[in-house]
Amino acid sequence: MVESGLLFNLVAGLLSVVEPIVQGYCLGRLVKPFMERKEKVKLVWAAYSLTMLMFIIMNCLSTTVAVMIGIFVAFLVMCRADKKNYEQKIFLSATFFSLCWLAYAITGILYDNLYGSATHTDFMAKSPDYLWDALYVVMCIVYLMSEILILLAGIWCVRKVYAYKGANMTKKELCILLAPVFTGAVGFEIIQYYRSFYIMETGEITEAYDMWAVIYYAVSIAVVVVVIGLYQSIKVKQEEKLQNELLAAQIDSIRHHIGQVECLYQNIRGIKHDMANHIMTLERLYARDKTEEARAYSTELKTALAEVDGEIKSGNPVTDVILQELKSEAEKRNIHFQSDFYYPTGTNINAFDVSVILNNALQNAMENAGKSETPHISVLSYHRNNAYMIEISNSFAGNLQWDEERGLPVTSKEKTDGHGYGLSNIRMVARKYSGDIAIDLKDSEFRLSIMLMME
Repeated sequence: MVESGLLFNLVAGLLSVVEPIVQGYCLGRLVKPFMERKEKVKLVWAAYSLTMLMFIIMNCLSTTVAVMIGIFVAFLVMCRADKKNYEQKIFLSATFFSLCWLAYAITGILYDNLYGSATHTDFMAKSPDYLWDALYVVMCIVYLMSEILILLAGIWCVRKVYAYKGANMTKKELCILLAPVFTGAVGFEIIQYYRSFYIMETGEITEAYDMWAVIYYAVSIAVVVVVIGLYQSIKVKQEEKLQNELLAAQIDSIRHHIGQVECLYQNIRGIKHDMANHIMTLERLYARDKTEEARAYSTELKTALAEVDGEIKSGNPVTDVILQELKSEAEKRNIHFQSDFYYPTGTNINAFDVSVILNNALQNAMENAGKSETPHISVLSYHRNNAYMIEISNSFAGNLQWDEERGLPVTSKEKTDGHGYGLSNIRMVARKYSGDIAIDLKDSEFRLSIMLMME
């Protein structure tokens, strides 16, 4: 792209300045969904662009080395802004390096061939100088726009297929995902070396060579995207398997609760069966004027009835047992537990689905409430028109990290133990009833609202 004349030098200089700025913008587009603090993306963009511009002005390094240093500086800024998941940041930096050079190579070949074809036409041979100037300016614009579009297309595909952006990347995953990136970069260097060699030796390059080079570069970008997509699809299947296993465990838990309800009813039937004997015993004690003994017997009987009856009455025996168990667990942990929950009897809402919601939500609340100075949990339910609402609040210490793709907080625990699926399961139940969930964190209190539509 080296041309004579002031205009040509001006346009070439302007292109060399604009190009790294645009590349920095593209790097920001790539890393933005992966960064917790989105406002820091501009620093990544600026770090890359300014580093590249400094080396362009100094003109002391090759373009390849300058790009590597620019990406490395941007990597350091990313690590500074978001001090976690460094393996993922290495992957993003290497991927951008590969995509950047592959896009540059494709654009360079297209530019050379288009510009070469245009200059060899009869029309341009008879054209005045200003048309040659205009052709050069247009081709530079086409070059820059083509590079941007190819680079952004590759970045869009990577962002699209990378499902779990908030998940930590292991070293093993990093090695697997870097393989196609490394292959594409090495292939680019080899093809560019021989292309430059043939041009220097013969002054030209065959169209077939350029065509196969472009195909290789395009396939290299596709392979990077496909490998990421395949690996992410494997993770999706693993997540679904773990989630199904967790649901199976919850079904067993509900069966346990139902068994407890059956025991409760058996105890109630037993007390009802023995009630006549209890009444006769009290009558005999009063008849013999043994009032104190009668009062003691009556107190024991009331205590036994209270234990069987339970403190919480939600309108459904299964939800009664769940709430009573979790309240007892909360009291053991010195967590204040308040329940104003009622079950919507006579509706299409299944007790099993409500049990899944209560189990998941209250277990999460129990784990997080215990970390605050004044731990508390509250359960509330009400209905507005045909919408049945469940609100579960708990004290919360700390900040939430969001997974934008899933629209849920990122779990702080490993999912291999079944953690991290509670909110997903709750949302799945809510959507079964044409509802959804909402999460709010305010004044050190986490609030989960679940809406279920009643028929």
